[in-house]
This record gives sequence, structure tokens and C-alpha cells, in this order.
Amino acid sequence: MTNGGDALIRSLELEGVEIMFGLPGGAILPVYDPIITSSIRHVLVRHEQGAGHMAQGYAHATGKPGVAIVTSGPAATNMVTPLLDAYMDSVPMVCITGQVAYSAIGTDAFQEADTTGITMSATKHNFLVSDAADIPQTIHEAFHIATTGRPGPVLVDLPKNIVNPADPSSHFEWVEPTAPDLPGYNPTVEPDLDLIREAAAMISAAKRPVLYAGGGILKARGADALRELAELVGIPVVTTLMARGALPDSHELNLGMPGMHGNYTAVMSMQEADLLVALGSRFDDRVTGKLDGFAPDAKIIHVDIDPAELGKVRRADIGIQADVRLAMEALISAIGSTNQADRSAWRSHLSGYQEKFPLVYEDSAPGDALKPQFVLERLRDGSPEDTIVTSGVGQHQMWASQHWNFEHPYTWINSGGLGTMGFSIPAAIGAKAGMPDRTVWAVDGDGCFQMTAQELVTASMERIPIKVALLNNGYLGMVKQWQEMFYDERYSEVYLSPDLPDYKMWAEAMGCHAIRVESPEEVDAAIAEANEVNDRPVVVEFRTDPREKVFPMVAAGATNSELMVDPSQTDKLPGGGH
Repeated sequence: MTNGGDALIRSLELEGVEIMFGLPGGAILPVYDPIITSSIRHVLVRHEQGAGHMAQGYAHATGKPGVAIVTSGPAATNMVTPLLDAYMDSVPMVCITGQVAYSAIGTDAFQEADTTGITMSATKHNFLVSDAADIPQTIHEAFHIATTGRPGPVLVDLPKNIVNPADPSSHFEWVEPTAPDLPGYNPTVEPDLDLIREAAAMISAAKRPVLYAGGGILKARGADALRELAELVGIPVVTTLMARGALPDSHELNLGMPGMHGNYTAVMSMQEADLLVALGSRFDDRVTGKLDGFAPDAKIIHVDIDPAELGKVRRADIGIQADVRLAMEALISAIGSTNQADRSAWRSHLSGYQEKFPLVYEDSAPGDALKPQFVLERLRDGSPEDTIVTSGVGQHQMWASQHWNFEHPYTWINSGGLGTMGFSIPAAIGAKAGMPDRTVWAVDGDGCFQMTAQELVTASMERIPIKVALLNNGYLGMVKQWQEMFYDERYSEVYLSPDLPDYKMWAEAMGCHAIRVESPEEVDAAIAEANEVNDRPVVVEFRTDPREKVFPMVAAGATNSELMVDPSQTDKLPGGGH
């Protein structure tokens, strides 16, 4: 005989779980006793949201499903944000939540919440387990669902009585889980070869094609296939915010990031293309801008594991439901040595854009505040090439994506679809826990930092030595930028103060090595000092210029053809910027 609590931990061990992130409480407490003798490492967080983001960071960095475990009620509701974040960004994750005893469900018992109801739209699937004997099979199916097809978060809600060894209902004879039996869930992963041949012919004939690479390529572990396909056909590639690193930034075919804050060449390549080959991308509004003005002359080949994405935003001329890595490999075989259309004029045209509209910013004058772009470039150049970078959400996220050179896949971790402030620090902890031999930098803004900085206590206690680059401009920077540009400089509730709190003292109080940098001359030495500290977390506060804006930029409601560039480049735009 076994009991539900022991069965849960044994089930997680059978799934190969090595680490999980969580916080105990009443309803889940019986499960925490067998953790003491388990091979699974448990990381004790300071807030349940942190557990979810750590599980996400672990999954992003390793490709393995992240695991979070928390109790019922407010603990479960604190998990909603990371669950929805993982759902929108297709991150494999399994969340275990405690629940009040099965007989008490619906009575408004202490710390009761309708967790499965609340998370139904924030998870790929969720389970409320009523019988302890179902735990092994349910956990096995949860991991299967989270990691197959389009990855995503799965929640398993466990009433306290079925995991409590003191309750007779928790005892049962262990039975090994069997192959998942999930009627209606059978993801299509192999591409239709007739559609692949049609797509191959369309690609070979296109004169102005672009490979539109999305985050699905990384989820499918398809970076090598993307590079092989791009080089075979000689087609330029744009890598979305979620796909940074899928093709090395130094590769001659990589045009960089498209979208609202993408670079001019990447954005205009899509606008002027005659064919977009969308690979694991979903035509997100941050990429398309005003939809009826997006890529007006382009035919569309769309490859996605999720059939709901095909035709959801933009009608595809050829829609292929498949694992994007397998589809790219099939395209490579189908294209073979087929002659490609002459694209020399297209490549030359795009090279002209690259020369005319590089990413630029104004250097700091003596005595000026630090430029955040300069900080990120020095951080990039002073760190190992395979450094894992996480970011929060806002200006610092865009600058990090723009100014870091991503030469390896799975080195850029951020919150794309949901845009969750506070994501960076816990995600970095999860990534470092999963990849302990890699340097992990969390790029954060002062607004984001104040939301989840308490997880640096977790990092200190658990000896997970992440490094934090805090770009402190004293404002909610992206909101301030919008108010300056579109609300006649009427700044409403965006000032945070660069001095309150004292970030250096706060970081030190949480067990971190802390450094403050206020001038360009101090930047390199601070980065070198941070990179030498590997026995505890490091926080480097960079006092940055609050006047800086993120350019290029597509305003809300505008088409991508109305992309605004840095003011120093406006006169180079067609029509002189008018």
C-alpha cells in the first residue's frame, strides 16, 4: 500500500523531475513530508508567483517541463499569472496545487478556491483528482499533455484528503501508469507531404521571400533545421521576440527582430515581401501592426503545430499543421537542389536598408546619465557568448533584445505574449537552477524589480548565483515614453524615484553582492566584478537616463509602413520622414 502524498512524489520522480519550485501550506502539507527523502530538489520561494516564473525559466533554458507546487486558495490564485504567461508563450509546465478536502469543496472552506475553474482559460488542461489511486496516471498524463503538441502549462489540483496518510481515502495499491488514454488529444506532428511540395514550389519561385521565424521553432528544438533551410534557399530570416537566437544574429541571412520595436530592415522586409513563410509564429499584433496594412503583397505559407493558429489572424495560402522542426526538415528534402528564383536584387535592397537604418542611440556626453543601450552593449561584450539573458517587460526588454547579440538558441528568456512585469528575476533563478554551469544575467527595470525582487532571497538561500543588471531610470519607462509621445507629455503616475528604495542596500539586505554605477567610466569594471562573483547573487544598479526612448517604434493603430525611427534618421525615410 502507498498513500497519495508518497504517490505524487514517486510519480514526479518517474517523470524525471529533478527540481521543483514551491511553497508549502495547509492543503498541500502532506505532500511536503515525502519531499524530505526524495531525489527531487525543492526550491523554497518567497511568493508563489515566483515559483511559476522559475518553472518557466527552467523550461525555457532546458527544454524540460518546469514544475511548481503550491497550496490552495491564495497560493493557487498567485499562480494564475505564470500559468497564463506559460500558456501564451507555449511553455511546458506542470503545476501541482493543494485543495481543501474533497468533501469540503463548495462549502467556502478555509483557503478554498475553484482552482480548476479559475485556471481553465490559463492552462492547456487541468485536472481535479478525486481518487488517490488516480494520481500516478494523472501525473503521467499531465506531463504528456504539457510536452506534446503545442507545449503549455497543465495544472493538477489535489484535495487534501487524498494525499494525507492519516486519511483512509489516501491509501491504495500502487499501479504503474500506462500510456496516456486521452480521447480527442492526438496532436498532428507529421506534415502533409503534398502541402510540403506545394510550399517548396512556392518558396523556390518567390523573388522577395522572408522566413518569419517564431518561438515555436525553439519549442520544437528546431534551430538547426531553420539554419539549414535558410542557407539552402538563401532567404533572409526575421526572428521574433520569442525566437531570438533561433538563428545566430551574426548570420548573414538574419535581419533581426521585426515588430513594434523591431529594426527597420526586418520590419520593411515583411512589408515588401512577396512571400512570408511563417514558421512557428502566430501573426501577433506586436509583429503585424495594423493588420490590414501588414505585408499587403505577400502570399502566406504558415506552419504551426496548433491548427487553431492557421488562418486565425491572416489567411494562409498554404497552411500546414505539423511540428515545425519536422516540417522544415521535410521542406529541406522537398526543395533539394531545386533552382531558386534570382533574389540578388532583393538581398541588395535589404542590405541598403541595413546600411541606412542601423540601430543607433546618442552617446552620453560628459556628466550625462548612462545610456541604457550602452550598458547593454558593454554587458553583452563583457559576458560569455552563451550567457542566458532574461528580461522583465518594458523598455529594458526591447533594448536587451535589440542590443544583445544572440548567437545561440535558448539563451533569451522573456515574457512575450502576456508581458508580465517582474518576470526576469524568478525566471533567471529557474534558468540558472537548470543550467548551473552557465552565466545567467537578468536584465530588469526598476518597476519590474520592485515586483519580484524578494526572490533574490530565494537565490541567496538556495545558492543560485544569478546576476541582475538593474536599469534604474526612476520611471515606468515604456509608459512614460507613450505619455510623452502620444499624450502631450502629460505624465500620469509613472514616476518611481531613482533613490527610493536604495537598491544597493536592498540587494545587500537580501544577501547579494551589490554595485552601483553612475557613469560610463564605471561600467566595464562593474561588469567584470559581477562576473567574478559566483558564490551568491549579484545586483548591479545602473543609473540610466530617463529621457531615452525605444526606437524604432510602430505606434498603436499604425501600420508597419509608418515605422518611426530614431530622430537622427528621420530625414533618411522615404519622403524625408513626411
